[in-house]
Amino acid sequence: MSGPLAGIRVLELGQLIAAPFATRLMAEFGAEVIKVEPPGEGDPLRKWRKMHEGTSLWWYLQSRNKKSIAVNLKSPDGLAIVTQLAQGADVVVENFRPGGLEKLGLGWDVLSALNPNLVMVRISGYGQTGPYRDRPGFGAIGESMGGLRFTTGDPSTPPARVGVSIGDTLASLHGVIGALMALLRVKTGQGAGQVIDVSLVESVFNVMESLVPEYDLLGEVRTRTGGALPGITPSNTYPSRDGGFVVIAGNSDPIFRRLMNAIGRPDLAEDPAFRNNEGRSHQAAMLDGVIADWTRGRTVAEALAVLDAAEVPAGRIYSVADIVADPHYTARGMILEAELPGDTRVKMPGIVPKLSETPGAVRWPGPALGAHTDAVLSDLGFDEAGIAALRQKGAVA
Repeated sequence: MSGPLAGIRVLELGQLIAAPFATRLMAEFGAEVIKVEPPGEGDPLRKWRKMHEGTSLWWYLQSRNKKSIAVNLKSPDGLAIVTQLAQGADVVVENFRPGGLEKLGLGWDVLSALNPNLVMVRISGYGQTGPYRDRPGFGAIGESMGGLRFTTGDPSTPPARVGVSIGDTLASLHGVIGALMALLRVKTGQGAGQVIDVSLVESVFNVMESLVPEYDLLGEVRTRTGGALPGITPSNTYPSRDGGFVVIAGNSDPIFRRLMNAIGRPDLAEDPAFRNNEGRSHQAAMLDGVIADWTRGRTVAEALAVLDAAEVPAGRIYSVADIVADPHYTARGMILEAELPGDTRVKMPGIVPKLSETPGAVRWPGPALGAHTDAVLSDLGFDEAGIAALRQKGAVA
């Protein structure tokens, strides 16, 4: 096993999105990730969205490079196995509701006493403390309470969601960042392990830019603005002659001048009123109208050709079909092929980020439920008879 996290053992006690996406990133960069699943159905993600031979395509992506073990956490023997795994792990990642692991006897006080260098990433809706800690919380709630939904969509319609589970994913990324910082502390001898407390709400809130100071100092409540970027002008989505859309970001001072010259408005390029973003933002609607009038007279391809030549950041809005067909994605290794059961080949997303010396890699797609139970138990010292006895007692499957 190679990668910058080679030699790091991660125990995943999670399901669906937030914890599993965090551990997927670790697995892609060389960590040994052991995913604990309940016998029978396993992680519910195995049955979400589109299927291949009864298993979710999302599962094959979300759980690639992971080892699956089927362990009954309601069994004393099953809990003992997980405790032993945590004792030898560098990181535990979980997304139970706060207090869930404690009820099982797997809380931080227990595991850290057994393994003082352990790093525990705890992802929950509202965090491990506070008056809302016991509430159930999915990514949609994090996006709502974190401020994202209120600012997303058209002002004439109810608040919208983005097309993916961005609240969960943001929490995952914060969890990975926290885990790596804590691991660095442990591995460089600066101190012992610690808890990484990640809230879905706070992970969304953390990317909401200047939302709070604008409200506190100026009374400004940022709301939905469609495709525009409020207070940063011009940056919007504009219609084309062929029914498509062009995203144009002409919001830096020199880029704005290049944009205006490219669309035949040198008068606006040189107008002192538009010399900086503040001046442009005062007349954002007028400038958007000027740009939209220009894009409406051209196809997407024609508009992009002009803007690319003028070095103005612009692009079409991609569907997944556009992504898969784009040569840049291919050149960057962002479309990979995986082999699924039944000798089926399928395209999957590549790995991000790109590390020059220790890149990530895909070794296998999401495994069958319990595919690695015997191997992991063998590593813990169980022989065939011991593993059979655990199965007989319903501790593992």
